[in-house]
Amino acid sequence: RDFLPRGSGIVTRRPLVLQLVNSSTEYGEFLHCKGKKFTDFEEVRLEIEAETDRVTGSNKGISPVPINLRVYSPHVLNLTLVDLPGMTKVPVGDQPPDIEFQIRDMLMQFVTKENCLILAVSPANSDLANSDALKIAKEVDPQGQRTIGVITKLDLMDEGTDARDVLENKLLPLRRGYIGVVNRSQKDIDGKKDIQAALAAERKFFLSHPAYRHMADRMGTPYLQKVLNQQLTNHIRDTLPGLRNKLQSQLLSIEKEVEEYKNFRPDDPARKTKALLQMVQQFAVDFEKRIEGSGDQIDTYELSGGARINRIFHERFPFELVKMEFDEKELRREISYAIKNIHGIRHVSRTRQTFGCIALTGLFTPDMAFETIVKKQVKKIKEPCLKCVDMVISELINTVRQCTKKLSQYPHLREEMERIVTTHIREREGRTKDQVMLLIDIELAYMNTNHEDFIGFANAQQRSSQMSKKKAAGNQVGQVIRKGWLTINNIGIMKGGSKEYWFVLTAENLSWYKDDEEKEKKYMLPVDNLKLRDVEKGFMSSKHIFALFNTEQRNVYKDYRQLELACETQEEVDSWKASFLRAGVYPERVGASEAEENGSDSFMHSMDPQLERQVETIRNLVDSYMAIVNKTIRDLMPKTIMHLMINNTKDFIHSELLANLYSCGDQNTLMEESAEQAQRRDEMLRMYHALKEALNIIGDINTSTISTPMPPPVDDSWLQVQSVPSGRRSPTSSPTPQRRAPAVPPARPGSRGPAPGPPPAGGSTLGGAPPVPSRPGASPDPFGPPPQVPSRPNRAPPGVP
Repeated sequence: RDFLPRGSGIVTRRPLVLQLVNSSTEYGEFLHCKGKKFTDFEEVRLEIEAETDRVTGSNKGISPVPINLRVYSPHVLNLTLVDLPGMTKVPVGDQPPDIEFQIRDMLMQFVTKENCLILAVSPANSDLANSDALKIAKEVDPQGQRTIGVITKLDLMDEGTDARDVLENKLLPLRRGYIGVVNRSQKDIDGKKDIQAALAAERKFFLSHPAYRHMADRMGTPYLQKVLNQQLTNHIRDTLPGLRNKLQSQLLSIEKEVEEYKNFRPDDPARKTKALLQMVQQFAVDFEKRIEGSGDQIDTYELSGGARINRIFHERFPFELVKMEFDEKELRREISYAIKNIHGIRHVSRTRQTFGCIALTGLFTPDMAFETIVKKQVKKIKEPCLKCVDMVISELINTVRQCTKKLSQYPHLREEMERIVTTHIREREGRTKDQVMLLIDIELAYMNTNHEDFIGFANAQQRSSQMSKKKAAGNQVGQVIRKGWLTINNIGIMKGGSKEYWFVLTAENLSWYKDDEEKEKKYMLPVDNLKLRDVEKGFMSSKHIFALFNTEQRNVYKDYRQLELACETQEEVDSWKASFLRAGVYPERVGASEAEENGSDSFMHSMDPQLERQVETIRNLVDSYMAIVNKTIRDLMPKTIMHLMINNTKDFIHSELLANLYSCGDQNTLMEESAEQAQRRDEMLRMYHALKEALNIIGDINTSTISTPMPPPVDDSWLQVQSVPSGRRSPTSSPTPQRRAPAVPPARPGSRGPAPGPPPAGGSTLGGAPPVPSRPGASPDPFGPPPQVPSRPNRAPPGVP
């Protein structure tokens, strides 16, 4: 069939991937025209041209996007060919100036693949040493294992010259040798000469030409087809062991599941009952394992299940408690107001009647002021406690959803199971929150000032405010609170910023080092008078940022008023903030005006010394008692939530979930399979049978396929990748040696009969013809012994030196 576009200039402007499939019928199919069969191959040619112009335009443009064509025919072998554009040096039409490099890159996309055979096509009437095709083939296939030389235009060589030495692989040898072909001329194409006639003419040319007739059986398009098909057979045979192993592992991986499907009956009630029991038991086991942390499928990418709840108990909840830490100035002002309000009018009158004596306000510290302040602080604990319950509920519901993923084949069962368990968790939510509120109310009911950890009145008077602050934070001098990597965000690279440092936070300072070995310290920043504030992410930044600044409007680091620190996740930011809170570095007050701050300062400075001592004493007492309350709440909250919610939910799943499922509706509806599961079962069975059949076919191929060995290496040093060696003939000269084949005379002395010509139809040959020589190093022909073709006599003709 003749369906590839022909013409002058560059005709192939897009790669054409041509798949030849041996079939009983003959037609073509394009990938971009799915479902349309082309039986008229003239339409195939027109479609190739139209599809080329659609992407590249009609003025010689090129594109690397391939055209995919599949041709079914009883006259072809199973092959995949890729027709690539020829090398162009000078751009024409709409071609870009770098057309040569674009085409080269396009060629490289295909010829660099290891499973690709390279047909290096070169015309016989130009110098083979200057062939671009052979040059590129040498670059990507230096060993010559994938390159086959194809010599065209043998019928257009100058009279008296031939390419015999090239085709015999003596001159400019390749490992796989050369194959000569004779294609139709433009005159033949214009004259509508069909392919069969062209193949017959090609065969006649090789049989009749004195230089080629002794190797005519190894020349021509049919022989090239056979060679390519044999190489495909070799490739298939070489890949069979790996393919067989892959198919066998796939078969073993699905064999157990397929066994369940072989005798599967979707409507069997016994099967549905058994499956329901198994699903509920598996769900209960998975839920408990995710909570207890002993699951067989452990997540290595993020925390899940019980690990996340543990983090809530021991990191997030303590962080929420510390985050609500009271403001120092505000607390002192509240204490002073409470003391004055408790004394009422007596406070003013008696202080004015001191007459040089000790003021009556300094004789005692009111208990009512202490209780009032403590109760106000205890009530603030309610919010983080309720938030902790909400976070645990969220994680429990998420754990339930993770465990029901295995029930995707039964969507109704999965939905109903999630609904029942989630409803139970929500019911327990109210009970748990009531119990948490009861714990807070118990703390408010009685102030146990005889607690062993309570400092008492005498010790409170001796404490300084700085020591009180550090006691509330729970740190010792020099104790390391946290270590980790942080990025200094607001300092340029030239000044040592915008990269990660190893930070070490203690109760007194924040230090950072070059790395985690802590040998090269970059800076140490005291944490006194520091506060935290959030910073919005930049437009191009993916990190989460917070900043440290000085409350006295001083520079924090060198010339910078604030130090911006960045983390990869918001969770890391929250964790660092909690650590800074433990070090006494509190967040910036939101909504606090300068006037309030200034008013508070003026108030504190105007307070008389006796009242100031009372405020300091109550301040220390409040700190001590709140530390006891926080410690108690931090201990009881996890226990309360575990007992009333988590353990109760586990017991509910084990003992009552199945009964709730039976009571909610029809069992057949619950155990109805999803369409995806039915489709998956059918696909698994089809895959199982396909794998079995494929292994049987591979077994047959392995025993019946005949492969040919790779030809031995040849000396191809003549082919230089970088440049063409000097001393070659001009491109217009013949690629053969100067020896020329003699012209055959009409009759030779002593010869019997006329000069040898093409063989008769019966295939008979002249008697006494010598055996057909083969290429040096070539392997035996896998397609059987070559036919005996007429050859020149052993005796050289007269006049030949």
